[in-house]
Formats: sequence, C-alpha cells, structure tokens
Amino acid sequence: MSKVKIAILDMYNNAPNEGMRCIRQLLHRAEQANQAEFVVDTFNVRANNEIPGLNYDVYISSGGPGSPLQSDEPWEPLYFGFIDALFAYNKKASVKKHMLLICHSFQLVSRHLGLGEVSKRKSTSFGVLPVHLTAAGHRDPILAQLPEPFYAVDSRDYQLTDVRPERLAELGIEVLCLEKERPHVPLARAVMALRFSPEIIGTQFHPEADGEGMLRYMRTEERKNQVIAAYGEDKYEEMVHLLASPDTIEVTESIIVPTFLQRALAARHEPALA
Repeated sequence: MSKVKIAILDMYNNAPNEGMRCIRQLLHRAEQANQAEFVVDTFNVRANNEIPGLNYDVYISSGGPGSPLQSDEPWEPLYFGFIDALFAYNKKASVKKHMLLICHSFQLVSRHLGLGEVSKRKSTSFGVLPVHLTAAGHRDPILAQLPEPFYAVDSRDYQLTDVRPERLAELGIEVLCLEKERPHVPLARAVMALRFSPEIIGTQFHPEADGEGMLRYMRTEERKNQVIAAYGEDKYEEMVHLLASPDTIEVTESIIVPTFLQRALAARHEPALA
C-alpha cells in the first residue's frame, strides 16, 4: 500500500473552529474506505507563516476568520506563491496535484486570480442554506452527484460576485453553483463554487461540515446563546432543524470531500499520457 501525502493548509489563524475537526474526520474515513495510508501534515499558514512544498499528493486549504482582502500580512505572498507554483506544476506534470479550497481560501484565490469582485457583504450570511447548481455544476464530476438545490453550511462576511467571463475563459475556470435566489433583493448572487481546473476545486460554503457534529456544537449553551444574540431565535431553530435532517448537510458531506479524495487517489494510478 503506497502512502498518500496530504497537506492541510490551516487558515484559521489559531481561532477556535469546527472546520479542522471535520476535515480530519473526513480524511480518516476516506483512508479506511479506500484502504489507503495517508500521511497528513498540517501547516499553520496565517499564524506561523507555514507553507507546504510541492511534494504532496493532495492539498486542502481551510476556511478561516477575517478579511480576504489585500493586507500586508507576511503569509500572503508565501501563500499566493504556493498557489501559483501549484497551478504551474499541474500544467506540466503528467500526475497532477489535487487541491480543495474552502471558504476563506476560495475567496483569497479568487481575488488573487482577479476572477471578479471579492467584497464585504451588507450582512453576514450564516446558516444551512440552499445552493443552486449551474449548467457546469450539473456536469461536474463531483457536484453533479448532488441534488438541486443542495444544502450547505454557509458562514461568511465576504463573497465573490460579478465574475469576469473573459478572465474565467482565459483560465478555463467554471462557475459550479450560486447562492439562493433572492428576487426581492437587488444584489448580485454570490458564487458558491468554482472548478479552477480538473484537479482544483473551491467552495464558498463548508463541504466538510458534518450534521451530527455541527448539531452537537450548535446545541451547546454557549454557541446557542451566541447565535440567538446575533441572528435571533427563529434563525437558530431553523438551523438546528436543518442540521438534524438527513437530507441536507449529511448529503453534502458524504459527496464533495469523499469524491474529491477518491478522484485524487485514482489520478495517482492513471498511466501518464504519451
């Protein structure tokens, strides 16, 4: 059994979170399901300026708090240098490196590549929300397995809107899904996922979120009080109800990251093209 080297780029800047637990849980399940041996290293990007090299098979870059807009933080040029190097490597290599970009990472890379408007929302988007597939999403090898609409954990103060079609076409990037329709709100719909390349996909939402764990977390007295204070009791009850449903988060969690990992593992065994 060959070892699969996986790098987690931790973008949480040492903030408490559920994302890293969920990512590690999915990696453990995939290791067992695929009878593989994972060697997982974690890089604390924002807090310690840690960046992986190109000697890994799979990369997962997490969500995180704060602004994705340009800053003078020392990790930023290191992170974007790594992203550029990964794209360049995949253009030349026969066996590609696969990468998943989540939430904050998705926003950062979208800004770095100049794909559209990355900006602060008028209000926080928070909850278990419907996400709608585009025509490209219905064809995508990962997202096509999801229902229309599917549900995802959304937690963001920033968003990608007003994408530039000519820039997407230049880079071969496809929009896979959009946020829920809001006909009464005269604002552009946010992009919720992009296929950056056959090997690299990014989501604005949290595909790693697990219904059971998130429900347990939301029912803690501290988190319950935080959500009610910020969004109201109705919003809290709605989120608890949707997290408890087997047709929402569990479906999304069971498809996106596991399929991403299956495809990455399969690609390591495909014969190089002549």
